[in-house]
Amino acid sequence: MILDTPWPDIIARGVLLAIAAIIWVVVLIRLNGLRSLSKMTNFDFVMTIALGSLVAGAAQASEWKAFAQAMVAMAGLFVVQAASARLRKTSDHVEDLMQNDPVFLMRDGKFCDDALTYTRVAKSDLIAKLREANVLDYGQVRAVVLETTGDVSVLHGDHLEETIVENVKRV
Repeated sequence: MILDTPWPDIIARGVLLAIAAIIWVVVLIRLNGLRSLSKMTNFDFVMTIALGSLVAGAAQASEWKAFAQAMVAMAGLFVVQAASARLRKTSDHVEDLMQNDPVFLMRDGKFCDDALTYTRVAKSDLIAKLREANVLDYGQVRAVVLETTGDVSVLHGDHLEETIVENVKRV
């Protein structure tokens, strides 16, 4: 207990522990670098979700032991992320194990129906992404890529530099 009465203690504990957890996350990001909360890989996405869960757990801790465990777990996530990033950078085999391949959902104005089936993306969802990207004509679409993070990239215009899509999987 921080205060002697229950409701003020609950409020004070929630606010103070949440502030402490957020400050700790900022410190960890400053130590680990800007890439800490990027969503470049599926591992990064999981890291972000887990980190949010741990911050919530720390803010709700009713004992100092539980609060400390959440704070240590946050640091552990950053250590694992830094180690995995280093391993991915130095080993193609590790990269292949940890990373999904981006996949073409559309190429040169045509839907890749096999890829839509393989990735379980509905054509209507893809069309919604085309609208978000201000595509007015399928003929403008050079490529639509389902990225390793689950994001959809719509590449449209007059020309597409092939090096931009050289590692994209065709299904």
